[in-house]
Amino acid sequence: MSPRIRFRQLVDGSPLIAPSMLKCDFGNLHREVELLEAAGVRLLHLDVMDAHFVPNLSYGPMVIERMRQLTDLPFDAHLMISEPERYLDDYVSAGCDAITIHVEAVPEPSALLCRIREAGVASGLAINPGTPVEQITPFLPDCDLVLVMSVEPGFGGQKFIPSALEKLAQLKQLVSPETILSVDGGIDVATIGPCAQSGANLFVAGSSIFEAPDYREAAVQLSESASAAASSTI
Repeated sequence: MSPRIRFRQLVDGSPLIAPSMLKCDFGNLHREVELLEAAGVRLLHLDVMDAHFVPNLSYGPMVIERMRQLTDLPFDAHLMISEPERYLDDYVSAGCDAITIHVEAVPEPSALLCRIREAGVASGLAINPGTPVEQITPFLPDCDLVLVMSVEPGFGGQKFIPSALEKLAQLKQLVSPETILSVDGGIDVATIGPCAQSGANLFVAGSSIFEAPDYREAAVQLSESASAAASSTI
């Protein structure tokens, strides 16, 4: 089974809670992965930053490759980097199941999104808070995943930007039913419900999981809040 198919099969109607590994304890990475697996999460979100496209530096394919040796969980890689086309093969080889690029870094992303799919990986396109939905509309058919940033990318622990809700609602009307609609930034038990009501089904959570005393309890609370909110719109 290709990574793309494996990733797309995650969408089963229930909320997908994706812990953002940016907030984990990298000094004890093996233990963190074990705790997340025990918490029942179904995928991990990998924030890749280059200190150029965003004002922060995180990790790259070598760390992801080592992480892949620790778990079979699907990897959702979010490339907040300039010129992602130069490094795409490295992230495919490292074991990513989905790779998301930014339209702000690649204004004409169709060719790169198709290249991601051709590598057997799910293709994702992200937009920053200041980017209108119309800027990515022509490229939606090439996307397995669309990511709405609800904070300015670059740092964890930021406050949720409410305008993301309108973007999610717009995109929900534009994407195919099979497209994963993701939101990243400031996701907690207070904000995840409105995001679910607006159409999101994948929720990237950093502080709300890694700063909780019990990862399983935190993930369950997030999932239940999203499920309750989504069902209330039916």
